[in-house]
Order: sequence, then structure tokens, then C-alpha cells
Amino acid sequence: MNQRSLSWEGCVNTRDLGGLRTIDNHITRSGAIIRSDTPARLTEAGWSALHAYGIRTIVSLYTLGIEEEGLTVTPPFPDIAAVRVAIEDFTDKVFVQQWVDTSLWGTPLYYRDALERWPQRHAAAISAIARACPGGVLFHCGRGYDRTGIISLLLLSLIGVVPEDIVVDYVLSVDPIREKLLAHEHSSVPEALLGAVAGLDVANYLRSGGTTQEDLDAIRWQLLG
Repeated sequence: MNQRSLSWEGCVNTRDLGGLRTIDNHITRSGAIIRSDTPARLTEAGWSALHAYGIRTIVSLYTLGIEEEGLTVTPPFPDIAAVRVAIEDFTDKVFVQQWVDTSLWGTPLYYRDALERWPQRHAAAISAIARACPGGVLFHCGRGYDRTGIISLLLLSLIGVVPEDIVVDYVLSVDPIREKLLAHEHSSVPEALLGAVAGLDVANYLRSGGTTQEDLDAIRWQLLG
């Protein structure tokens, strides 16, 4: 799994979603979809490495209602497209009280509630990845942990990546504070992460939010060929 981690100067939490096993014995394609912390911090050498890796679309996942430094990305290469998608909404005061004010926003415990509140927003992020320019796609938030984590969960669940690989990929984004928060809530990464999509038909969920069948097919092609 660690071989999927990418060293691009300025980013510290970047990895390829290739090399993961599916329940029907396929392996996800490398170079197609990358998850990361914000590329706004990349050095010139980091941007060159990203471009050389084949990235041609960057999808920035942001939260409506707050300003975050580093979530507006301007690629220095004209052939890289930049797209912004709001997947959460901080004007939802109940969400903020339940998850942000308790610090549980930094754990996958909030994922299920977020999925139930904002299917259209999550579907829009998946569609943005599906409709990207030819070449690799990088999606990110600030740290590359939480918002990036929920979109990774949807992508990998959609194409049938085995649950163990989904969990292992998630915990590569090391966060000791997250582990303490989960322990305090008598939970764990596998329980919270996989519980978010337990019983959820991800394809139907995304279609209900506006993702088309063509988009779903494009994701499967991007990750499985």
C-alpha cells in the first residue's frame, strides 16, 4: 500500500488510488485518480512532478460557508483544468453543532450524516471526476483526510474495492487525534468508515444526487479499465 504514496514537494498526503483489490479480483488502475492534500502548497518541483505524472484535472473539495486558505488552486500549467465543488455546507447549523463543535468532523463518524444531508453535493464531486479532461485526476481538500476521505470511500465502494483495502488506504492518512476521538466515542476506523456505507447502494445513492449512469461508467473505466 505505501508504494502508492507519491512524493511531490510541498504535499505530504498524496497517493494513487491504483493497486487496490476489488471483490471480483480486479486491481485498480494506477495513474487514473489521485487523492491529496491541497496542491496549492506545491513547490515548482512539486508541480512539475504532478504534471509529469499525467494529472490534467484538479478537483478541489471545499465547504460552503467558510473561507479556507489553500483551497483555490491555480495550476502553473495551461493544460491542467481546475474545478471546485462544495461537498458540505457550514450554514447547516445542526451539522456544525453535532460534528464541528465536537471536533468529530475530523473523523469518519460524521460521514453517514453528511451523506444523508448532501447527496447532490457528493454526486457533483463524483461527476466532476468522471467528466474530467483526458489524463489523470487529482481530488483534494485541505489536509487530504476528511472531505477527500469521504469521496475516496464513495469511489472505492462504487467499484467494489474490498473493505480491508478501503480501510488500509484511509489509515495511511495518519492522524493520532482522530484515533483518540474515535476511542472516546467507543469506535474505530473500520467501524466508523465502513459503517458510513453499510447497507448503502452507492450507485443508486449517487444517481439520486444527479450522477448519471454515464458518469458511473466513466468512474469504473477510469479505475478499472
